[in-house]
Amino acid sequence: MDVMQKTRAYIKGTGSYVPPKILKNDFFEKVGSSDEWIFKNLGIRERRIAQGEVTSDLAYKAGLKALENTDVTPKDIDLIIVATSTPDRQAPSTACFVQEKMKAPQAVAFDISAVCSGGLYGIAIGCQFIETGMYKNVLVIGADTFSTITDWERKDSVFFGDGAGAILLSSTTEDKGFFDFKLHADGTGKYHFNIPAGGSEMPASEETLKQRLHYFQMNGKEVFETATRVLPETINEILEANRLTSDSVDWVIPHQPSIRILQETARKTNIPFEKVMTNMDKYANTSGGTIPIVLDETYKSGKIQTGNILLFAAVGSGWTWGTALYKV
Repeated sequence: MDVMQKTRAYIKGTGSYVPPKILKNDFFEKVGSSDEWIFKNLGIRERRIAQGEVTSDLAYKAGLKALENTDVTPKDIDLIIVATSTPDRQAPSTACFVQEKMKAPQAVAFDISAVCSGGLYGIAIGCQFIETGMYKNVLVIGADTFSTITDWERKDSVFFGDGAGAILLSSTTEDKGFFDFKLHADGTGKYHFNIPAGGSEMPASEETLKQRLHYFQMNGKEVFETATRVLPETINEILEANRLTSDSVDWVIPHQPSIRILQETARKTNIPFEKVMTNMDKYANTSGGTIPIVLDETYKSGKIQTGNILLFAAVGSGWTWGTALYKV
């Protein structure tokens, strides 16, 4: 008797795009920081800054790159999910702008907001549509222009850069693809990284502009302590649930919060840091774009081979965090 194989979502294509303008660390000497401190503690040398481009521009360019070298055209895309904290407008969704720019008329389109966990949350959502058989081709894009919500007079302006990454998910019954997710959230952390004004709680006004409340505000100590607690916990959780060990992981594809957070996470989970893929030296933290950008670069480096086990991990504002396992 034939046994029907489980439908999984697998990565059919990846793409990324960053703006051409480079902003190096020496720019931040005016706010009391230095290249030496930033690189030692955060792992950042430079970041990209969008000029004359909005979030949907970065997103659709990354999306088109993800379709290159595949047999999928924009007209074949069933769904576009954009993970972003810096949408073009409050309405409509940035995904609708991307759909129009990509000329993908058949695609359903919507945004999600999970800040730095957005890329991973978006992948998890896209996989569900594929596993149920509702859609065959889902384009997940993480894109942010944090330069538009950064107060350049504050010391924490060093953390972020602009960029977008895209992952084309398609269906397969072969022994590959995403096979588990562990996602979490804790709303009690909502004030440790937030943008106070601009929503229904505190609409834009002359006073909110005067107080510079439309820029992100971050409690760096709480971010570090939370990230270095929850990331190891959820990594161990997903490995144990699938009867795997740290030795089973070939490559870690993480969000790019800081080099110290990733080093501490690797130490606590006994994963050699050489397996942890990073690109924050070039791009800083691109928020929702981090995971798809570093995934694209890792694929293009030739490091990823058939049969490899990839571990995805992210933590972001909210708090939100999670992991995923993928077999190449």
